[in-house]
Amino acid sequence: MKTKNNIRVGISIGDINGIGGEITLKAFEDSRMLEFCTPVIFASNKVIAFQKKHFGLEVNYNGVHEASQAVEGKVNIVNISKNAPKIEFGKETEEAGKYAFLSLKVAVEALKNNEVDVLVTAPINKHNIQSEEFRFPGHTDYLAKELNGEALMFMVTEDLKVGLMTDHIAVKDVSENITRNLILKKAAKIHDSLIRDFRIRKPKIAVLGINPHSGDNGVIGTEDDTVLKPAVAELFEKGIMAFGPYSADSFFGSDSYKKFDAVLAAYHDQGLIPFKTLSFGKGVNYTAGLDKVRTSPDHGTAYEIAGKGVADYQSFKEAVFTAIQIYRNREEYEELTSNPLKKASGNNR
Repeated sequence: MKTKNNIRVGISIGDINGIGGEITLKAFEDSRMLEFCTPVIFASNKVIAFQKKHFGLEVNYNGVHEASQAVEGKVNIVNISKNAPKIEFGKETEEAGKYAFLSLKVAVEALKNNEVDVLVTAPINKHNIQSEEFRFPGHTDYLAKELNGEALMFMVTEDLKVGLMTDHIAVKDVSENITRNLILKKAAKIHDSLIRDFRIRKPKIAVLGINPHSGDNGVIGTEDDTVLKPAVAELFEKGIMAFGPYSADSFFGSDSYKKFDAVLAAYHDQGLIPFKTLSFGKGVNYTAGLDKVRTSPDHGTAYEIAGKGVADYQSFKEAVFTAIQIYRNREEYEELTSNPLKKASGNNR
């Protein structure tokens, strides 16, 4: 098992005209972070030097040609390009989009080759990153293609975890995309992640309804009665403690979510609006269901404040800590499941 300080955290820089560089450097300006991990930022010395000077940050870094050369106890910069792109804070540019994808592509390759242990992605602009190589609505779908497993968008804090049946699709397409198989698959992914990644032995999952008031017994749509309820019953029969569907409008306001280990929301905004409201900038976007660990802060490029030095790095810092903890939890889970005697001994405590 790895020692405390050598988890190698790969970091894709995101859109350089947004707040990605700022929050990354702010997080590692505190040298105590190096006691928990070895950061490996995929950018270039010139980009990091510009950002460091612009924001007046004291970060000592070490330039390397590839992630395998990263040095423990230092902030490492993998030079991904000889040419430094022009940084124009707050502007959407084609050049920034290309650079964001290059950083992500090289970081993912390093992750696949075990040159870094986990990946933390700074925010991208989903429009200017589009190209022949990147035709996805976001990080999650790209990672699902590049890494083994089936991706689940899982927004997490210590006290609240929200997974999505559907994520980056139009609201008008939500109900037709929610099927029995999709619900079973997503709930199973949450269940497995809670056990393996978060050390919750017997997780309870709340399922939110698709329609207002979960359809009011068919008055406001029939999907909750014909699709969700039978799927929830089937999950329970399979040994997954799923409950619902619950009316989404009152579920969070009444603190009902505190009775469960995770919530499965029907669509993006149904889950993410309450999550971001309750998490107060400490939330983390975790891509569950893959063979590798990837997290990110729960916000976007924030062009409106880019370059002003006021970006809050707390969510990025939480993303780093969450990635490290999940990696550790997975190590422990694999060790226990491969050693029945140790598992039995641990269960007797």
